[in-house]
Amino acid sequence: MAAIDVRHSYVLRRIGKSLITLYLVISLSFFLLRYMPGDPIQAYIQNLMTTQGLSYNDAQAQATSLLSFSPQAPIYSQYLQYVGNLLHGDLGQSITSPGTTVSGAVFHYLPWTLFSAGLGTLIAFTLGVVLGIVTAYRRGGAADHLITNVSSLLHAVPNYILAMLILVVLGVRFALFDITSMRGTLTPGVQVGFTAEFFGDVLYHAGLPVLVYALTGIGSWVLVMKSSTVQVLDEDFVTVAKARGLRTGRIRLRFVGRNAILPLFSQFALAIGTAVGGSVVIEQLFQYRGAGFYLFDSLTKRDYTLTQGFILTVTVSVILANLAADLLLSRVDPRIRATGSEA
Repeated sequence: MAAIDVRHSYVLRRIGKSLITLYLVISLSFFLLRYMPGDPIQAYIQNLMTTQGLSYNDAQAQATSLLSFSPQAPIYSQYLQYVGNLLHGDLGQSITSPGTTVSGAVFHYLPWTLFSAGLGTLIAFTLGVVLGIVTAYRRGGAADHLITNVSSLLHAVPNYILAMLILVVLGVRFALFDITSMRGTLTPGVQVGFTAEFFGDVLYHAGLPVLVYALTGIGSWVLVMKSSTVQVLDEDFVTVAKARGLRTGRIRLRFVGRNAILPLFSQFALAIGTAVGGSVVIEQLFQYRGAGFYLFDSLTKRDYTLTQGFILTVTVSVILANLAADLLLSRVDPRIRATGSEA
């Protein structure tokens, strides 16, 4: 009974901390965006006056009618209205793209980021686990030195540096691929559906971001899996399994591999959330039209509501990934729950 109470207490405490973090990010982003230089509403009013020949009062009335808040209202009143709308699931409408709901834009572009970041992280995780086991079993050999050194290098290089190198060296210098045709998420004219043409085109456009996510992520997985495998190899139960005469393949898979990979699953959830949060620069470099690309675009246009919507999405993805990682790790190692309950 006490173990159940400790587990529930730990889970509730982690959820509470996640909600507090989410509230702080929402509040901070709201006030920071509104105190940034530039006024998108006035810019939109000027655009209406220029393109439609409206007077300032008529343009202001039309612009205000399209907003989900009053730009003349005090900042605290706008904040309370924004938080109240969030509690009802209303993210508002875009300022610079009238008629576009923030939730619609987020749900339209987020899947592309989840696909590219998730696929790249999955590839890095799979290859990293395999190579990590290889280096652990061949410690001190040529393969160990080569894979470990390359992994350390990839782990140290920021993803945006690698992305620029790929674009400049492989794309421009050697022209190994057509940078222009790979922009965007889907070729115009390709119909969405369960067809080979659709999936092939999606992979074609997402290829470079996926490659960057995979290459910059694989190094850490190799190093972590190698360290975890080496630690498990020194455990007593592995020695006992060898003494019992069990087959080498069974020992490697059932006793070593399974126990070495368990702590990595919690880190995998966190890696996906981090990749989504770090997609802004990668998607800008490759012109990949995902959530990160439009977060940067809305920020440069000072579109408060759209920027807040994308920041909220990225924040939620990172917080959920952290929460999932904590809960998975506590499930694997109950000592974490016990330690957390004492804190």
